[in-house]
Amino acid sequence: MIPPLCFVTDADAPLSIVEQAEAAARGGAGWIQLRHKTLPDADFAGLAREVMAAIGGFGASLIINDRVDVARSVNAAGLHVGQSDGDVGKIREAIGPDMVLGLSIEAEDQLAAIPPGAVTYLGVGPVRATASKPDHAQPIGFDGLARIAAAAKEPCMAIGGLDADDMVEVRRAGCVSVAVVSAISRAEDPQAATRRIVTEWSRT
Repeated sequence: MIPPLCFVTDADAPLSIVEQAEAAARGGAGWIQLRHKTLPDADFAGLAREVMAAIGGFGASLIINDRVDVARSVNAAGLHVGQSDGDVGKIREAIGPDMVLGLSIEAEDQLAAIPPGAVTYLGVGPVRATASKPDHAQPIGFDGLARIAAAAKEPCMAIGGLDADDMVEVRRAGCVSVAVVSAISRAEDPQAATRRIVTEWSRT
């Protein structure tokens, strides 16, 4: 089952990644996506194990960003890949049928290339421009989010510059979940910020 909130870690935030992950898990994030673009795989795998230990007691699961081999080696709950990370059909074969697999979608025309049954969910966005990923695609806005969600066969998770005040619009667009970075990682109290997002989602 896809939880309402996935927190994506922020390597440049004031708190360490493990501290961010634990705070988000304590606040109610169901998935913690570990993203760090520059760590070598061995160090990334070690960090993944630290995060898993920190969040496990709060019912949260670890999703690995991009790195197929690491996701398999640490037995993560899931893997999230982008458009440039390889053939999702082959990635599904590599990780097996049971691991969660998410795919970033930036435009409606990318949907046709998804092999049936390969992907668990789609990370759709960016809805807004966001400093946490400077190389992001052109923002699609809530109208673009709604168009993609309506056309997709897979459940959609909104991402890109979103915070607690956006939960009504995200739900209205047809998404089952939201992924958040800065609204949690850069918050004065990340745990409270997470809890507010979860609360606002449940009210919609």
